Amino acid sequence: MPAYDFEGQVAFVTGGGRGQGRSHAQHYARHGADVVVTDIAHNVETNPYDLSTSDDLAETASLVEAEGQEALTVEMDVREEAEVEAAVEEALDEFGRIDILANNAGIFNAADMTEMPEQQWDEMIDTNLKGVWLCAKHVGKHFIDRGDGGKIVSTSSAAGLVGTPSAGHYVATKHGVIGLTKTLALELAEYDVNVNAVCPTGVHTQMIAGFSEAYGEEMMEEMGAFSGPWSVFEGVEMIDSEDISEAYMWLSSDAARYVTGIALPVDAGMTAK
Repeated sequence: MPAYDFEGQVAFVTGGGRGQGRSHAQHYARHGADVVVTDIAHNVETNPYDLSTSDDLAETASLVEAEGQEALTVEMDVREEAEVEAAVEEALDEFGRIDILANNAGIFNAADMTEMPEQQWDEMIDTNLKGVWLCAKHVGKHFIDRGDGGKIVSTSSAAGLVGTPSAGHYVATKHGVIGLTKTLALELAEYDVNVNAVCPTGVHTQMIAGFSEAYGEEMMEEMGAFSGPWSVFEGVEMIDSEDISEAYMWLSSDAARYVTGIALPVDAGMTAK
């Protein structure tokens, strides 16, 4: 495992209650960072599976502390600018700085574009795209004010590189995250801020499990029939959260100091075809 050094740094992780966000929080702590762990801690009306809870947030914090680092938990809805701004201020009050923004929060649900209710579209866009912008806006302001650089890493998706039936709203958000990443990379370069995105394939998380339970394996197979298998490796259907965390660690580190504006596929070859 690469020996990244985040000692003295603070990582602000959204969607940190479980899944990929929890893994990112643990990895940052393992490499020496204190971690602000945020999550909505309640459900979104049009999403068919349960989201994380306050107890999930507390468990992630305990895992960070088990790595010998400090943790701050904040219940925050990335769709609400006032909550994002307040969470960033709370983090700064607690730690005095933020060095890394891990823009991970997101949801995943399905409907055909011609049948999707407007509310389902809006809640997806607000969570997966507007939320990424709002967090980048307010942490980015801190980076500009502080004047000594920073890192923003956002979760796009392999679906940000291809189309997927029955998930056009999700696909639109993930394509949007890549466009936002490229633009922020240009705008923040003069402040020595690197801005990148990671594009995972299917990952073993509660999100995918909840989606499969809500819609059934047939829906998953239909999506795969059009967008291709989630992995080209024999015996590998999906990958693990840790695989995505390793990409986050590299993009957050000095090893990637001249990497900015990219969308890095960690997709087991899904988009190679």
